[in-house]
Amino acid sequence: LQVEVDENGKIVDARFKTFGCGSAIASSSLATEWVKGKTVDEALKIKNTDIAKELCLPPVKLHCSMLAEDAIKAALADYRLKQDPNKEESEKKA
Repeated sequence: LQVEVDENGKIVDARFKTFGCGSAIASSSLATEWVKGKTVDEALKIKNTDIAKELCLPPVKLHCSMLAEDAIKAALADYRLKQDPNKEESEKKA
């Protein structure tokens, strides 16, 4: 998942690349639609259960929504790290 964040901290665009079943692709697509227009903090509140419920995923496909939530968290952690690379180093020392 890749996100574009404006100077105000709002996500203006999001894109994904997913290899997998239709449920994985649908979960990723929904995640990109839901993060657009939100702030980074708001986007971090998106949970896999919300994605699964919206898509009516069967229990055997719940891992697809979990992957989408993990992708959101990873993309936003990467964004924050790139905004302040020294912050992670200071947190490790503390």
